[in-house]
Amino acid sequence: MAAPSLVIAVPSKGRLKEQAAEMFARAGLSLRIKGHERGYRGQLEGLGDVEVEYTSAGEIVHQLKAGRVHLGITGEDLVRETLADVDATVEFLKPLGFGHADVVVAVPECWLDVSRMADLEDVAAQFTRTHGRPLRVATKYMNLTRRFFAAKGVTGYRIVESVGATEATPATGTAELIVDITSTGTTLTANHLKVLEDGLILKSQAHLLAAKGAVWTPEAAKRRDEILGRIQTS
Repeated sequence: MAAPSLVIAVPSKGRLKEQAAEMFARAGLSLRIKGHERGYRGQLEGLGDVEVEYTSAGEIVHQLKAGRVHLGITGEDLVRETLADVDATVEFLKPLGFGHADVVVAVPECWLDVSRMADLEDVAAQFTRTHGRPLRVATKYMNLTRRFFAAKGVTGYRIVESVGATEATPATGTAELIVDITSTGTTLTANHLKVLEDGLILKSQAHLLAAKGAVWTPEAAKRRDEILGRIQTS
């Protein structure tokens, strides 16, 4: 069997998988899974030389970085969290209009005097004097957090890597504030948290991305342009 001209990585589960499938269907490029229904390979209808690889949204970023796939669909938040040099690694071909989520800084509602990042630096200094340790920030987005806090001049904190429900950590006493994703804010409100006025780190959504390190033959570039054109006009 001939090698595929182009390989595209698509999320393997959840709403991102469903929405990607709907997007391709609207473009007349319906996804077809190869083999059994839980297979990890597929193809686009009418493009037999294009292989679809199903994998997790996070792993897609690593596949793009390594140049093992030509195209990938995943969230901008994962891309900017994972890649040290985004512009040298991937090209953002098109925002896809789904998978919306904001990466935000949220603090307890009872922190009445804290509404902006500058207030947070003041609280951090006072907290350290009182408790003998810095504020703890629970997050899965450690790199985005460090860059954003540095840009805002906030230094008196340490990151606690979150492995579960990040929004619950202030209530359980494992962190004082969080950096997390939110789409409606409902979960934050339910956990008595508020987003700082200037605490929006990133407005994320799913993107179609191209790997700059992949081998771009004329055939691969042709298929990329064809897929992009079909998506843009659907």
